[in-house]
Amino acid sequence: MKRIDAGQQALRRGRSSLAGGYYLITTCIHDRQPLLREWVQARQVIHAMRHLHEERCVTSLSFVVMPDHLHWLIQLREGDELAGVVRRFKGRSARSLNESLGHHGTIWQPGYHDRAIRGERDLKQTARYIVANPLRAGLVQEIGQYPHWDAIWL
Repeated sequence: MKRIDAGQQALRRGRSSLAGGYYLITTCIHDRQPLLREWVQARQVIHAMRHLHEERCVTSLSFVVMPDHLHWLIQLREGDELAGVVRRFKGRSARSLNESLGHHGTIWQPGYHDRAIRGERDLKQTARYIVANPLRAGLVQEIGQYPHWDAIWL
């Protein structure tokens, strides 16, 4: 049986999953290793996110894939729960990343952080926060220089 630590329990406390709800998901690579700094690996993660969008589990509104974590703004679709969507995303992307990196084992840290978003104004502010992440991290001087993000408002 898998042991759940106090940090994971705190992340789960109060978590709800509403069809049609908007959520900002943040999840990190295990031990914050920069496994996603290379083009191929970042694109594999984006492909896994888009696959869930194409399967109509979520509507993907905005994302950024950073070298050691990602932020993803979604709208949850009918019949899917947030935990299940994140589990499928992490599983698919981990298998792909392990294969391309020649690894076996853990890719993602356990758990994830989610925040429910309410209102159109909050959605756009959250999307701006997401796409500006590479600027704040000092990876680029202009948002357009960073290749691993998208937002439906552009």
